[in-house]
Parts: sequence; structure tokens; C-alpha cells
Amino acid sequence: MSTSESPAPVGSTAQRPRPILLVLLGAAAVALLVYSMWPTASPTAAPSNQARDQRTAAGQTPSNALAVRLDALKQPPPEPADAARNPFRFYVKPPPPPTPRPLPPALKPGDPGYQPPQPPPPPPIPPIPLKFMGTLEKGGRKWAIFSDGHGAPLFGKEGDLVLGQYKIVQIGVESVVMEYPDGRGRQIIPLRGQ
Repeated sequence: MSTSESPAPVGSTAQRPRPILLVLLGAAAVALLVYSMWPTASPTAAPSNQARDQRTAAGQTPSNALAVRLDALKQPPPEPADAARNPFRFYVKPPPPPTPRPLPPALKPGDPGYQPPQPPPPPPIPPIPLKFMGTLEKGGRKWAIFSDGHGAPLFGKEGDLVLGQYKIVQIGVESVVMEYPDGRGRQIIPLRGQ
């Protein structure tokens, strides 16, 4: 025996729309109707530019129309005034330099106020190129230790000549006073131990 399914009768629940679907469809329709009828929260904003009647009667020209000068458009543009102008940098043009004053005439010998040229001053005395390295006591006398940067250390006591050209005037704890043998160029050399 074969069982074949026959179509459901017309009045059966299989072809009827479900009630939940009908309720949802009705609620959506009511919501749409309420939304479209609801008043807006604020009135419609007025346009910033008021509408004006821009049209003029045919053949009439407005009174404030500009006259076009076509011949001025054919003229070449003027040349730039300042070629050094940089629009991307702030720059204030400096004032022009002052006009040079005329030099007074040179005085000649015999003129009042004339002074003969002076000889140039003597060159400055060069610094003493020794480094004070420390002190040493020997026989109750204080000796200074120096370095000239070229060889063995140099020793001397107050009144001695170092390298035959620099006289030791005074030996202190942290410095030495030296000068040239003729008394010029007195210098204080600080302690620079290595």
C-alpha cells in the first residue's frame, strides 16, 4: 500500500497566515504612520540667504552693472617690483644704510693739531709653555716639578731659571709664579697633575 500525501484542505491551518506575523506587520504599519505624522522637534530652519527676485525685465540692465573694459584686459601685466620677495617667509626689509660722511682732510705736518704717526706697540709677551706638575721638598727647600711636553720632567727652586729662559718667582701649594729673566711677563701657572 502506498501512501500518498494529498494536498491539505483549503480551510486547514497550514495555509493560513500565522497570527504572530500579522501582529508584527500591523505594528510596523502603525509605527510608520505615527513616525510620518509626528511633529518635528524644531521648526524648519530658514535659509541663510533670503530669496530675492533676481530676474529683470527683458532688455533692462540693472543699475549696478559693471562696465567691462576689454582694452584693459589686453595690456601686459606689470613687472614684479621686488624679485627677492618670498611669500612663505616673514621678512622685514632693513632700512637703507646711512649715507657715508665725508672724511675730514688729512692733516699735514705744520697744521695745528697734527701728530706724527706713532710706532706700533711691541708685540705681546708669549705665555710660558710649561705645566706645573707638583712640588718636592729636598734639603728643607721646596722644588717645583714642570713638564714642557717633550721629555723628562724639569725641576727648579725659587730664583732658578728653567730651560734657561723662565725664572721661578714663588712656589705655592697649587700654583707657581714665573716670569722672564728680565722681569716681564709675570704669570701664575696652576697645578696640573697627571
